[in-house]
Amino acid sequence: MPIEPTPTNQPPTQLSQRIESLRDQLAGADSLPLLTLLGLLTGIIAGAVIVLFRWVVEIPLGYFLPDNFENFEGVSSITHFALPVAGAILLGGILQLVDKRHHATSIGHVMDRLQNHQGRMPVGNVITQFFGGATCLLTGHSVGREGPAVHLGAGSGSLLGQWLKLPANTLRPLAGCGVAAAIAACFNTPMAGVIFAMEVVILEYTIVGFIPVTLAAFAGATMTRLAFGPEIAFMNAQSVMGDLRELPLMAAVGFVVAIFAAAYIRLHGASCRWALNRPIALRFALAGLLTGICALWIPQIMGVGYDTISSALGGEIGFALLLAIAVTKLFATSFSLGVGMPGGVVGPLLFIGACVGGAVGCAAQWLMPNSASAIGFYVILGMGAMMGATLNAPLASMMAILELTYNPNIIFPSMLVVIAACLTTRWVFKCDGLFQHVLRIQGKFRSAEAMEQLLSRTGVRGIMDRHLVVSDNLIDANTAQQLLSHHPHWILLRESSQLLQPADLHAQLQHRDANDKLNLQEIPARRYDLARIPADANLFEALELMNHQQLDALWVESLNDTHQPLGIITRNKIDDYYRI
Repeated sequence: MPIEPTPTNQPPTQLSQRIESLRDQLAGADSLPLLTLLGLLTGIIAGAVIVLFRWVVEIPLGYFLPDNFENFEGVSSITHFALPVAGAILLGGILQLVDKRHHATSIGHVMDRLQNHQGRMPVGNVITQFFGGATCLLTGHSVGREGPAVHLGAGSGSLLGQWLKLPANTLRPLAGCGVAAAIAACFNTPMAGVIFAMEVVILEYTIVGFIPVTLAAFAGATMTRLAFGPEIAFMNAQSVMGDLRELPLMAAVGFVVAIFAAAYIRLHGASCRWALNRPIALRFALAGLLTGICALWIPQIMGVGYDTISSALGGEIGFALLLAIAVTKLFATSFSLGVGMPGGVVGPLLFIGACVGGAVGCAAQWLMPNSASAIGFYVILGMGAMMGATLNAPLASMMAILELTYNPNIIFPSMLVVIAACLTTRWVFKCDGLFQHVLRIQGKFRSAEAMEQLLSRTGVRGIMDRHLVVSDNLIDANTAQQLLSHHPHWILLRESSQLLQPADLHAQLQHRDANDKLNLQEIPARRYDLARIPADANLFEALELMNHQQLDALWVESLNDTHQPLGIITRNKIDDYYRI
């Protein structure tokens, strides 16, 4: 039975009771319908945030750069050098004054929060990501926009759940919904958003997770289409594979891309290792200096670079320049993102892969001049292979290039190229996926076991025992009889934070008069020591707290009133749930 409120409590309103009921529903196993609606809301919010982020970047660049907001090549050489240097110094100086806890950004930070903090995203890091990512893109740094987008999307879902005081087991799926919506809104690729969220960030596939994430991605794509129209990034890549004899050349794309992917992972990791415990102003200034020097010679590396990819698709860039752009972009991006610049990695990976694929495409034209596929076909294959091999996300990369081109002819050869690149990167070069590699360097990577994954999906509210009464330590026999008349499963001794079983109290009343005094801390009985845990915690957090404090039970306290216990969660309850 529910516990009666103490005299200091206000009677709950109908609205608060309804909200509490929804929180209970989300904490249990039957949360899918409500979680789906929250996923849709998260998708709308995340999509709107990404649209705003793109406007903040693209509108000023549209005025500053000639012709279009990506044409950094059209400005002077001094601007190529000065712009990234000034942006890095400005951003590093500002963040040097900000609490270090808010410096972490991008996809690696999101994975850390989902793996090690039950999906709780700090609002300070989200703010840093928005303005820091915009600054990097506005000043031409060699980074992408999808890293900030993923962080902002995950933050939208997590902060929505925290604001509504939802159980912790819902924060992780809501953050995943935000990630899918952000990728969908950023690239206009809803299915790639779903697979990216589950394959790269959440690192698991479940039906309960898939349905809300899919609806969130749909909402995110809808928001970006309302703002920017039904744009398809590389619609002109409509070609077919020329000849099956090209398959060895296409496999070669995968092997060459694997060299670049492994180099990127190692350089990014080395930069990250060097940057540990060094001042952020120094790190960013060096990143800006390196980018500025590289941009003096190869200005194509500045910004997102979709205009350069389009030129490569059209066969407008020669073999030597394609390789020079790819190598320069690799060095500039791996160092910048490795030292912590708040940008994204997927865009640069697509860029590098496009140049590598284009270079192999040029070689194919020399080797098979009458039957080789168009260079643009190789460009697209290289994009997917580089993304898949570096992030260890083959399915997400294949879906991304399919949606980016709307070219179904790309599916067959991309399966060979992407898998060849992924296997070579893993087996020959012994490289993990980029984000796992970086998290290991930072000491934050942890593989969740099956028990942790299961317990993290259910909140303590879902299985806690609500049949308890609250008692003072010293009562008379008549009061004890009244407590037992409610048929509780537990008696909570508020003063000493202990649990007493009703059977033990009942045994003491057999030989007592109504006015006899009882000290419930002294009667012969087994008493369980308690610690408090908030009602929004999940079962894994409860088990961790029990293990840490060597307890067998916890007092689940209301989020609105820390003096009001909602129920009791015991070790046996958690063990029984896991075995089922």
